[in-house]
Amino acid sequence: MMKSRFFLLLAVLPAVTARANDSLILRSLKRIAQLQPKESSVFPKGSIPSYRLYAWNGDRQKADINAFYTGLTVFTLRDIQQQFSAEQQRVSDAIVHRALPVFAKFRNRSGRYTYNFWPTDTAQIFPNAGWMNWFNRSQALPDDMDDTVILLMAQRAQDSVAKAVHALMQGYTNSGERNIHNTFAGYKHIAAYSTWFGKKMPVDFDVCVLANTLYFVQSYRLPWTAADSASLLLIEKVLSEKKHMHAAAYVSPHYNRSANILYHLSRLMALRPIPSLEKYRPQLIAEAGQAFADARSFMEEVILSTALLRWGAVPPQGKAWHATGLTELIEDERFSFFIANMASMLPDPLKQWLHSAGKFYYHAPAYNHVLFIENLVWRKKNGLG
Repeated sequence: MMKSRFFLLLAVLPAVTARANDSLILRSLKRIAQLQPKESSVFPKGSIPSYRLYAWNGDRQKADINAFYTGLTVFTLRDIQQQFSAEQQRVSDAIVHRALPVFAKFRNRSGRYTYNFWPTDTAQIFPNAGWMNWFNRSQALPDDMDDTVILLMAQRAQDSVAKAVHALMQGYTNSGERNIHNTFAGYKHIAAYSTWFGKKMPVDFDVCVLANTLYFVQSYRLPWTAADSASLLLIEKVLSEKKHMHAAAYVSPHYNRSANILYHLSRLMALRPIPSLEKYRPQLIAEAGQAFADARSFMEEVILSTALLRWGAVPPQGKAWHATGLTELIEDERFSFFIANMASMLPDPLKQWLHSAGKFYYHAPAYNHVLFIENLVWRKKNGLG
């Protein structure tokens, strides 16, 4: 196998980097379009395919039909599209146009503007899971805040819709008769948002979900509520105690790793400064630099590089990864941006004891290209490309 130094080349060849970046962006956009189904088969037409791997059976991937990666792809491409050339914009617009109709499959069946990770038109849990699908209707998950805010922003929902969903969210917090039973003792009194909209679901905290929810609030300039402030307080406590570095899978059971948490926090902070988070910027930059040095894949380097660029820091030089080419590096199956963690809903101490038992690692090759494109855009914005 040859050694690939693509990321290093982008950092040290300023004379050709701008041209190389434009070429790489277009190349990745065309690869996303290639991977996006043109007709419905295993995956719905226009969706972004993803695959899950059970942690205890690490040799077999299953196709997983979900809203998450399609929503993130549309949201991210629309967020950075102003930096695209005319040709890049044309390819990106086509991807978005094909993807938007997919979201209807995941909207709440009552018609409200909340969304589910899995299809709601035919209730499922773990699509293509064999015998587990016998329980599709009885065990179907409720809608969740993460997919809801991502898909609303991806669709550029009207302000009135965002306002109505924000009002609905106030009924799903760690307060009143629904209290959390599986977080650190110092967090149990914080009335932050739960991950889930379902009244029967245990309250569940995830700092990445909270970061995305607050991004939604900031993006639509919604008036902050007590739950918004409590969610920010929870993030601050995690940062002050460095739980995102030492207990990442516990404070973010659905994203699982410090690199993913740092990426989400940088996205929130780059949208509009939040004073109580700004004091952690030097700490976060140092942590992202250390996580970069410890990265287990090229794509982990990519998202940490993006986090550093969002914080105004210059990313370190990347490793020399073994690969036959850039596409192999980007589509590396070892990188999981999202993890389905069924044990996250269990009360302690079961959550701690069984945290690996119900874990599924998700892989979405096309979305990895979106993350790579986003990094190239941020490099250009910071004068590095």
